[in-house]
Amino acid sequence: MTTAPTLRFTLTEDELALLPDDDEVAFYAEHGWYLTKKLLTDAEVDALTAASDRYYAGERSRTLPVRPPRLAAWQPSDGPVQRHNDYVHYESDPIAQVLRKPLIGAVAARLAGAQEIRVFQSTLILKPPVAAEPSNIVPWHFDKHYWATSTSERMLTAFIPFHDCDEEMGTLTVVDGSHRWQETGRDDSMTRHFAERDKDELERVLAANAAYNNAAIRKVPLVIPKGHMSFHHCLTYHGSGPNRSDRPRRAISFHLQDGGNEYRAYTLRGGGRAEYNHDVLVRRLPDGRPDYADPAFCPVLWRTDPAGGRG
Repeated sequence: MTTAPTLRFTLTEDELALLPDDDEVAFYAEHGWYLTKKLLTDAEVDALTAASDRYYAGERSRTLPVRPPRLAAWQPSDGPVQRHNDYVHYESDPIAQVLRKPLIGAVAARLAGAQEIRVFQSTLILKPPVAAEPSNIVPWHFDKHYWATSTSERMLTAFIPFHDCDEEMGTLTVVDGSHRWQETGRDDSMTRHFAERDKDELERVLAANAAYNNAAIRKVPLVIPKGHMSFHHCLTYHGSGPNRSDRPRRAISFHLQDGGNEYRAYTLRGGGRAEYNHDVLVRRLPDGRPDYADPAFCPVLWRTDPAGGRG
């Protein structure tokens, strides 16, 4: 990851005004999602767009030392399907430079109630303007399904579009309050990526969990202006519909972990252990576990002084 910008754990007065206030933090705790104020300038968003164009053309600041078993890595030969490319914060310094803006980490820290925020994963996404393309629909899921090896349930995701993003473009849609549900019917298949599972099956899973919690399924499409972003809790059900517009929907899904998160061995009901792509990449702790605080892949974005200051 780039070391060009010196990471600062301070905010300007203007940036402090962009943090979620107490009412907004309470809203996130109750609903499991939050729409931010304008955290990125138009120039920063345009820099992400330009850097992603170069990334798709083959530009890399560095490449992964080994290929993880479930790596999302679209390449031109895959054709006009929805593109997913993991670890862009590691492979592209220009993308990393924008994602490391302290304000993003500070907002995440406020929402998660954490003193430290680290990168967990980043995925570059392009949803083509082909409504009939099956990959354009992302079925219902929540992120913690795929993070069974993580101890924390305070992890969260920032969805960062590169333009105004609405329902016509297939924006992120969340199921309001679903992070507070108790899950039922969990099995080993839940750890498989949503792209590997049947859409109708995942619709049934959502309905079953809502019924188990005696809860209504309130779907909220998130309308996100350029420079703004959304955050959702790692237990919040979400998905997205097809892109019915005339241009690609471009974004980064920026997964974040609080400072207390670490690896745990998670035994699947059918035997064997759950795995995450980090497990073959990150350094090892003295006890042999993968280190989810490895600064090469999971750098710190924000740290709050326990005494109440920043920095």
